[in-house]
Amino acid sequence: MQQPVQAMQRVRTEPDPFEPFALSQAITVGDWFFVSGQAAMDAQGAVVGAGDFLRQAECAFANLEQVLKAGGSSLDDVVKVTLFLTDMRHFPEVVALRRRFFRPPYPADSIVEVSALALPELMFEIEAIAVRGAGAGKATG
Repeated sequence: MQQPVQAMQRVRTEPDPFEPFALSQAITVGDWFFVSGQAAMDAQGAVVGAGDFLRQAECAFANLEQVLKAGGSSLDDVVKVTLFLTDMRHFPEVVALRRRFFRPPYPADSIVEVSALALPELMFEIEAIAVRGAGAGKATG
């Protein structure tokens, strides 16, 4: 017997900095989370840390964590990320950030260098796929 298709549900924080752009911060389908690219933007949509890659990347990771939490998930549930950098020379910083924000087993990962992101000041963006409860058995150490 075929399982019924589960409806999409929007996940958002308040205020929602994505509202002006006609997109959702994340969509869930059952236990699956599909998180839109998170960048260094505050709750009002202003860029954080212009010219400072590390500050921008930390903010983007924090925004990712906040959206996951708003939908009842966490960074431990992330199974895949795609990272967008405007300069691949920041790759070592990205590796350190992955170790800081994720625990083994680390999510599958793709890194793409791009010529620009949505706003000219942005240097980093992260999108993710998570499965609610996937991280329940992760090692704690």
